[in-house]
Amino acid sequence: MTLATDPSKPYRPDALVVGGGIAGMQSALDLADQGLKVMLVERGPSIGGHMIALAKVFPTLDCASCITAPKMSASSHHDNIKILVNTEVQAIQTINGVHHVKLLKKATYVNFDKCIGCRLCEYACDAEYPDPLEEGLGAKRAIGVAFTNAIPQKAVLDPELCATCGTCARVCPTDAIEFDQQPETVIVETDAVVVASGFALNSLNVKPQYNAMRSKNIISGLTMERLLAPHGPYGRVLRPSDGKIPSSVAFVQCAGSRDASIGVPYCSRVCCMYAIKQAMLLSGALPIADITIYYMDIRAFGKGYEEFYQNAKAMGVNFVRGKVARIDPVDDGDLLLHVESTEDAENFLQQHRHDLVVLAQGMLPEWDMSGTTPVRRAPDGFVATPMLTSPTATTAPGIFVAGVAAGPKDIVDTIAEAGAAAMQVSQYLYQKRSIAVDQTQAAVLVG
Repeated sequence: MTLATDPSKPYRPDALVVGGGIAGMQSALDLADQGLKVMLVERGPSIGGHMIALAKVFPTLDCASCITAPKMSASSHHDNIKILVNTEVQAIQTINGVHHVKLLKKATYVNFDKCIGCRLCEYACDAEYPDPLEEGLGAKRAIGVAFTNAIPQKAVLDPELCATCGTCARVCPTDAIEFDQQPETVIVETDAVVVASGFALNSLNVKPQYNAMRSKNIISGLTMERLLAPHGPYGRVLRPSDGKIPSSVAFVQCAGSRDASIGVPYCSRVCCMYAIKQAMLLSGALPIADITIYYMDIRAFGKGYEEFYQNAKAMGVNFVRGKVARIDPVDDGDLLLHVESTEDAENFLQQHRHDLVVLAQGMLPEWDMSGTTPVRRAPDGFVATPMLTSPTATTAPGIFVAGVAAGPKDIVDTIAEAGAAAMQVSQYLYQKRSIAVDQTQAAVLVG
């Protein structure tokens, strides 16, 4: 994982992309295809972002991995793209139009130049911990490749979970394990930056009245994605607490959005549609299960989304308009929902019992840029984009934004915006370099 092919010269990309999710990869590929040198920086051990963990996408129900994996491969094999994983952007400072990006290359305790991705260290390791890709439902070793189709296929060791037994070093055929490896700080100069840092979800317990910490059967939308995925932790949909096949599943919308009391007054936009998608997939995986979506408003805003919503109703998915006021765990693992109906005035307060509950958490910005970059944040915490005619331009010249870093949006809009950011970067670089050439020529004529 070096920054330059020539060790005597620092690698200087034309553009640096922050985040290796679908937005970052699309921007990097679009820029690289124009002949520009791109550095793609990802804080995790693999590019791919959240999308690699999804089962399918709405409204087409295409395989999410089938969309993401080719872009991961194309990014890793492109001659104009250099990928840095396990690397965090700590600060961006702009001096005379040049962005100086401070990167922290975290210690992986594995020499990536020597690692061949054989995974023998992973197979030999006895230290296990909940797998973050599987939302904690599966197990992962203290050392190993992030997931099966991770890019790069390099092992990473977690020192906090390592038992320091040395087994991994003994079985490694290339002596790639380096227990004394240290983090490294690097400054990269670039002419343009694309912030595609993605999103995080607020806590399941952001509303204590839902008692998510008291029941393993109250899960997030991402956990349901893993249960539905063919390559998920169980291979089928099972209730986390006891492995029971659920016969009644509830989706609680606006469980982490549109509520000023929890600091997320905005709509996260994708929750309605992914709940409908998951409900449709569940109706296929569990044909006799009752599936109910509790909602305040269904926001089917995109092309084909309203038809997708109507198809779900035709398939037998129940839609109940009302606010879930409280969720009480029951002794047998079931969950009792107290619902305030906005449709049935005579039966305003209702109670419904379900095996499994999925909460629609709110989307938050993943990267807190406060005081570390010249980019200004909007009141909602996402990157501010004040120019209506340039939706990917930030408040800092030469720094652009794409995807959910600018605010909640779906995959379709994310990819489109990533392409727009790449185009604005290329236009910015062309104008900047044209001015520099003109100034040089003028100086020669004057001289």
